[in-house]
Amino acid sequence: MGFEFTDYDPYDFANRRHIGPSPKEMDEMLAVIGAPSLDALIDETVPPSIRQGAPLDWGPALTERQALDALRETANRNKNLVSLIGQGYYGTITPPVIQRNILENPAWYTAYTPYQPEISQGRLEALLNFQTMIADLTGLDVANASLLDEATAAAEAMAMTHRIVKVKRDTFFVDENCHPQTIAVIKTRAEPMGFSVVVGDPFADLKAEEVFGAIFQYPGTYGHVHDFSGVIEALHAAGAAAVLAADPLALALLKTPGEMGADIAVGSTQRFGVPMGYGGPHAAYMAVKDAHKRAMPGRLVGVSVDARGNRAYRLALQTREQHIRREKATSNICTAQVLLAVMASMYGVFHGPVGIKAIAQQIHGRAVMLAEGLEKLGYTVETERFFDTITVDVGRFQRVILDAAVAAGINLRPVGETKLAISLDERTRPWVIEAVWRAFGGDFKIADFGKGWRLPDEALRQTDYMTHPVFHMNRAESEMTRYIRRLSDRDLALDRAMIPLGSCTMKLNATVEMLPITWPEFAELHPFAPADQAEGYKHLIDDLSAKLCQITGYDAVSMQSNSGAQGEYAGLLTIRAYHRARGDHHRNVCLIPTSAHGTNPASAQMAGMKVVPVKTAENGDVDVDDFRVKAEQHSENLAACMITYPSTHGVFERRVAEICAITHEHGGQVYLDGANLNALVGLARPGDIGADVSHLNLHKTFCIPHGGGGPGMGPIAVKSHLAAYLPGHPATGGAEGPVSAAPFGSPSILPISWSYCLMMGGAGLTQATKVAILNANYIASRLKDAFPVLYKSASGRVAHECIVDTRLVQESAGVTVDDVAKRLIDCGFHAPTMSFPVAGTLMIEPTESETKAELDRFCDAMLAIREEARAIEQGEMDAANNPLKNAPHTVEDLVGAWDRPYSREQGCFPPGAFRVDKYWPPVNRVDNVYGDRHLICSCPPMEAYED
Repeated sequence: MGFEFTDYDPYDFANRRHIGPSPKEMDEMLAVIGAPSLDALIDETVPPSIRQGAPLDWGPALTERQALDALRETANRNKNLVSLIGQGYYGTITPPVIQRNILENPAWYTAYTPYQPEISQGRLEALLNFQTMIADLTGLDVANASLLDEATAAAEAMAMTHRIVKVKRDTFFVDENCHPQTIAVIKTRAEPMGFSVVVGDPFADLKAEEVFGAIFQYPGTYGHVHDFSGVIEALHAAGAAAVLAADPLALALLKTPGEMGADIAVGSTQRFGVPMGYGGPHAAYMAVKDAHKRAMPGRLVGVSVDARGNRAYRLALQTREQHIRREKATSNICTAQVLLAVMASMYGVFHGPVGIKAIAQQIHGRAVMLAEGLEKLGYTVETERFFDTITVDVGRFQRVILDAAVAAGINLRPVGETKLAISLDERTRPWVIEAVWRAFGGDFKIADFGKGWRLPDEALRQTDYMTHPVFHMNRAESEMTRYIRRLSDRDLALDRAMIPLGSCTMKLNATVEMLPITWPEFAELHPFAPADQAEGYKHLIDDLSAKLCQITGYDAVSMQSNSGAQGEYAGLLTIRAYHRARGDHHRNVCLIPTSAHGTNPASAQMAGMKVVPVKTAENGDVDVDDFRVKAEQHSENLAACMITYPSTHGVFERRVAEICAITHEHGGQVYLDGANLNALVGLARPGDIGADVSHLNLHKTFCIPHGGGGPGMGPIAVKSHLAAYLPGHPATGGAEGPVSAAPFGSPSILPISWSYCLMMGGAGLTQATKVAILNANYIASRLKDAFPVLYKSASGRVAHECIVDTRLVQESAGVTVDDVAKRLIDCGFHAPTMSFPVAGTLMIEPTESETKAELDRFCDAMLAIREEARAIEQGEMDAANNPLKNAPHTVEDLVGAWDRPYSREQGCFPPGAFRVDKYWPPVNRVDNVYGDRHLICSCPPMEAYED
């Protein structure tokens, strides 16, 4: 027998990296579904009228090695200088134990938002640490579990002050020493809300009796440190509220916002171990007085108890969120920055208060040395009292000094035409300071200067912080590694099991795509570095934008929105700006189906639009007749409609083009929500259907991981007539105001989506979409006899997700959708989306990443749950004391006293659960009502951890 070469390439993963089922498994699944081929299934599912003509094509798919080569070549086009630009972004050192065990660990970055608390106890504890650290540093009572960035947090604080004060005013005062991007985002957010913004000197221009609130930067963007106690007292006397945008590292040394009387503090925790990443992602924070906690936006982790009375963590006060309150929500925030908040909290645990203070003192001491050297050279240092930033008057030598610094590998910040600002940070070494002196014409050595101090005594912090024992644990790396591992073991993330959440698209985040985000060339670039130092990022962003345009049928993309909800808001602002440019200031009505995501009406309200609901037809589609009536009724004022396609019910609606045409007929623009783009890529393009703008969830369809609730990226794509109205930014220009702090949102995670497109190629992306539809129809076919599938197309097919009706078991056996969800935890699964868009149902989205074995394991678990409900129906199992009502089961249930009318094995090892690799939830079912009634949002005493 002769030697034969195989044509199999062991490194060609183009179609198997992201696509779970093998070709053989696909054939088996198609047989169950009753479709002769995958293409036939797609023809039955996707309306021919919307199918795109040309296939996606940007060349052959790259192998992993080729993609990494392309990424390395792109990264090398960035110039990684030492940036002393400051302005809210600073060099920081990520402890390797945190980088490797959190940022680069799929147990942390593939988790979903902790709406199922029993399987989220690890990250909830880490977020509680974050809240405790922030509350301590700010001197305020309650902190949330992170916001998107400092500028948007400041804008959220503005809106919050308007809610909490009783005075009827619409003017907000902004300290002229706030960071420029913060001022710009506040102005963007204020205009559609009807607020006027006054920017000025808080000590000269603030008229407290004329404003509902004010925000001050602490320390200021040019370095000044002021005590705002007096102006805050004046605001309170006039019935207004005060916000401090405070650097948390500076608060290790400075008097707290709470001590000054501030109602709200906001800021960024970027310098707590999170790389600059050309602008993000970073976790912002908000802390408030106790009286205002229910008005605070964002997620809030609280302490509750489980069914055994043991301590358990959960998201508290969720009724504030847009999923429930819709346009009456505290904001449209959906995505937080959980992964980055976890990193920042672990930075606090790693260093403790003594370490944090030492870092702050070292930075300040070196800033003082720098100032003394420049003063010796005859320059005027304008900042007399500062923490880490000084502003120097250099007259006509600004450009000469800037160029000399760049030649030495250092970026400084130009201020006006004659000044320079310099911000030191944790990474600043003696050679950097000496190089700056040389750029200014000096030749000093650090050894020539002693330790100095330029903070006034009355501004120094007198209170303790981070006193909880978790911040005083033994910080030996072995202990840190084990603590991080213990927390991750308490969670169920995508690295353990399928997370079949409808509308959330929990797909594989391939390891090769994740590698570049920690490369220094991507991670350590300042967002306001000169453009010629970021040519690699420009190439990546331009090429990814071009691919997204080809995929969607749009003409231009803005990468600025750093969450899906933020993308909705940005898209509506773009529509608003378009109408206003045409003189149609009166167009402010937005038609939204009642089945829409809660973020849709919340975003529309924030964009200054009036929400008009449109009925949903019995089959789950938008009621086109009602839509037409509402469009005609509001024709003169129609600004937009917001639709989701495929529908929120998991079906390709046949009349979507008609909806677009009706909207255009009456002068409106079509916003098509990109949440379900995973069912369209390569098959149909929103821009061809008739839509004008969409946000694209890169953290869904394009593989950026959810990170336990963030980071996300929600760039918007628009048709050409809207391109001129995309968000601008002070650093890059553009006619419209910014919606996020950095020009490109959170660009350090864009290499993930770019490499996904490169390695899949157009054909691979199209195949992924087809298999996502295959997997959903396979689950629907297997479950339809046990749990009716609520919505199907005329051909009997679903799109990429399906809604199964669990209400029948509630009626027949008293088993709620919550019981089903908790029982799935026993089986080793995160539950599908509960009660959305239909109460009492489960929305299931398997994505293309899951293998047939995992799909079968899930279906087996669901079918077994139906049989347990049937046993209750038939009287074979107690209606109150059964595996469904007692779920989830913990190890404590297994080893403790057993007084239940079913076996330990049935309770703890239901079908679907692994025997050897069984996931054990750390707590029993969490009591949500108790947690809201006894609201505790900071770390409990350390003795509680000993059990």
